[in-house]
Amino acid sequence: MHVPWNPANLLSFGRLVATVPLVVMILMATPWSLFAAAVLFVIMAITDTVDGRLARRYGWVSNIGIFLDLTADKVYTAATLIAMVSAGILAPWIAIVIIAREFIVSGVRSFAAAEGMVIPADKWGKHKMLTTIIAIVWMLVAASAGFANGTLGSNNLSLLFDPGGPLRPLALFLSLGYWIMLAAVLLTIYSGYEYIRKAAPLFRA
Repeated sequence: MHVPWNPANLLSFGRLVATVPLVVMILMATPWSLFAAAVLFVIMAITDTVDGRLARRYGWVSNIGIFLDLTADKVYTAATLIAMVSAGILAPWIAIVIIAREFIVSGVRSFAAAEGMVIPADKWGKHKMLTTIIAIVWMLVAASAGFANGTLGSNNLSLLFDPGGPLRPLALFLSLGYWIMLAAVLLTIYSGYEYIRKAAPLFRA
């Protein structure tokens, strides 16, 4: 099989490869490794936007490129959520809801495609993805300071500073990542519902 290794496909493949060190750094669960994981995740999220634009601008769109792009997105996001659960940064149910939605939507879109119906990504799916990225990065940064799961210092990480001291506003600010993640969960559920609603006529056939 010939794989066109243009810059867009290399970026997509790079996200797949970078998933390994990303997960390792989260599982190490040290202040520096978690902060580095947050930075790496931001870089990976940026490449997610760049590769698609490059492919469309320079005519590098290909089936293998689409496969690499979609696969890389789901792999690095799911792996990050699972690693965060393992490190005690994220509640398990949140990861389950977000990952389960991806399986359901993939199944619905595949079924619809088999029936000759194309269900494109809509604004709710894009809002969900952006909010999830922000929440993940925010919670990784918060965890690097010892704050996770929406509480002040309840995880196994060492606190960088006293949450009850003069830096309490910063501690509260860091804890907002959990609430942003809850917003991402709501968008996840609603965007998943939208996909199912659009495919509903096929289920009645």
